[in-house]
Order: sequence, then structure tokens, then C-alpha cells
Amino acid sequence: MKIGITCYPTYGGSGVVATELGLELAARGHDVHFISYATPVRMTSPSERLHFHEVEVMNYPLFDHPPYTLALASKMYNVAVNESLDLLHVHYAIPHSVSAYLARAMLKTRKLPFVTTLHGTDITLVGMDRSYLPITRFSIEESDAVTAISEYLSKVTRDEFQVRTRVEVIPNFVNCNVFQPADGACCRKMFAANHERVLAHLSNFRPVKRVPDVIEIFHRVRREIPAKLLMIGDGPDRTIAEWMVREKNLTGDVFFLGKQNQVQDLINCADTLLLPSDLESFGLVALEAMACGVPVVCSRVGGLPEVVRDGIDGFLAPPRGVEAMAAKALEILTDPAKREAMGRAGRERALSHFCSDKIIPLYEQLYRRVLENSQ
Repeated sequence: MKIGITCYPTYGGSGVVATELGLELAARGHDVHFISYATPVRMTSPSERLHFHEVEVMNYPLFDHPPYTLALASKMYNVAVNESLDLLHVHYAIPHSVSAYLARAMLKTRKLPFVTTLHGTDITLVGMDRSYLPITRFSIEESDAVTAISEYLSKVTRDEFQVRTRVEVIPNFVNCNVFQPADGACCRKMFAANHERVLAHLSNFRPVKRVPDVIEIFHRVRREIPAKLLMIGDGPDRTIAEWMVREKNLTGDVFFLGKQNQVQDLINCADTLLLPSDLESFGLVALEAMACGVPVVCSRVGGLPEVVRDGIDGFLAPPRGVEAMAAKALEILTDPAKREAMGRAGRERALSHFCSDKIIPLYEQLYRRVLENSQ
């Protein structure tokens, strides 16, 4: 199949999953064409089956903001014609599915079906803004198929938008050959002494990720045991987190590592991963840690309980429950047997439910069904 994929090419979960999906599809013999304003963050070099088409947006004096939705629709149309695409797969309803709808409408000579995958913010934040609700509902219902990354998100979409379209669940996935337990001794030596424990947090540092809570949790842990914290990623709340680290005299114990591509190496340095988000529609970072055999301490919100089994793969705590999360982190960090058992259970769960070799065929089946129905 020849598949066009559009996503936000950033370090957020949706961009990572969309990119990994494209890479996996190309490895399975499909021709994949990424269509976006920048190269997706985890995309490897273009190859015979992996292509990138940049959406260039011109600035017109008439417009306060560049018309990206229209530029994307035009690029989708051109790529579909020039590369004979079979279908488009867009990640995020707004604005990508709107652009796909326009591209399909422009292709009058043949049908160009499109699949929309909902990742969370497009529904829980953007879509529920009343001014965007009609266009979000329209773009979902006009899609030839719609998927959501968790049962939680599928239910929210049905309840909030009252859509007639079926929203089927295809969960996020991880390449279990890339994200796997590895000896992190070399990496750990860069950050911690042998007697110190290592905690990690990985996100885009947006307010919903509760980055200040990560610092508060670590501060409580650090009062009890020698430990270091790896802050992986970047975003708007990094400044306040850095200020908190200085105020709490933790400068020598917290490492801000910025955006990273090979995050599996850093995850494998950690003894536990913190994810105290206000909301996660799935929690890809938690899954990546589990695949590496690293127990997680997360908020009991959104789709996270579908991924993390409380007390088995890690711990789920009330959102913003800093004291509870610090206690759970200490329980993992001070009990090597529990840490090892949880890490092993998380790895086994990733292997049995969320590896790419189990999830990618579900997308292939979906594509074939969509193509059959569009004939």
C-alpha cells in the first residue's frame, strides 16, 4: 500500500507514535509518505519506502496567521496525485482531518479515503472548545475510519461529540526490540554514584504534565535517600522547574537533559519513572519505561489504568498527590526485589499487549477494510 501520514512532527506522544507507525509500515514493505511542516522527530533518513514531503506555508499580508490547513490540503492533494497514494492517515482531528477532507474533495477523479486517529488533546482540549466542536465532529464523521488510542478516549469522544461514526480502539505501541532492558551502568555513571537511586521524567513539559510536581516528588524522595533525577524533554514549564530546583538546593541532583531521540538509553538508567500528569489519554512514556523493565509511578487518570496495573507494573496514585507518589516511589527505590519484580511484570505486559508486531497488523487490517469499502 501507498500511505500518506500527517502528524505534528514534535516530541509529543502523537508525533512519536505516528512516526513509529510509518517506520514500521515501511519495514513491512509499504510505501510511506510523511506530509507535514517539518520532518517528524523520530524519522530516520528517507529511503526507498520512506519519504517526507514538506508543507510550505506562505505569508500573505492579508492574513494574520498563515493558512496551514489549506496549505496542508494542497500538499496532500499533490502527493496523492504524484505518488498515487491509496489512502491518508492523519493523527489529530484538528486540523489534519479537515485538510484530508479537502484533499479528498479535490480528487474528483478517484476516491482518496482517510483514517483519523485521535490522540487526546484534539478531543479533550481543542475539540471541547465550543467554537471547535462542530468542525471537530464534522471531521470525525467524514473520516472513512476513526481510531482512538485507548478505551478512555473512545468513550470521551462518543460522549462529548455524540458522533455516529464508530471509534475503534487501537492502542499505542512500542518497538520492544528498541525499548528493552539494557545494562544502564555506563549511562548511570554519568549521573549517579553506585549507592544513589535514579528517577526519571520524560515529557514535553506542558502544564498538563505537572512538571513542578515531579520536582516536589523528588524533593521528598531526596530527603529520605541519596538520589538523582533525570528531566528529559523541554517545554514551557522547564523554567519554573529549574527555578524550583535552585530554591530547594537540588542543583547537583537534577539534570535537565533537553529533547532526546534515543530516550531508551536514558530510561534504562532509571530505577523508576515519574508521570504525575493531570491527564494522559494513553501514557506512551509509561509504556516505554515498562518495555525497558523500569517501574512507573503515575497518576490514576485517563487511559493510564489501561496500561499500568497498580501494584504490579508500578503504582497509580491520585492526580496531584505529591505525598502519595513520593511514598510509592520510595517503596520501589528502597526494595530491590519489588523493583525487579515490577520491572519484569511491566516488560512482560509490554510484550504481550503493546509490542509493534501485535499492533501494526491491526492498522493494516483497518487500511484494507477502508480500501475495500471505498471501491
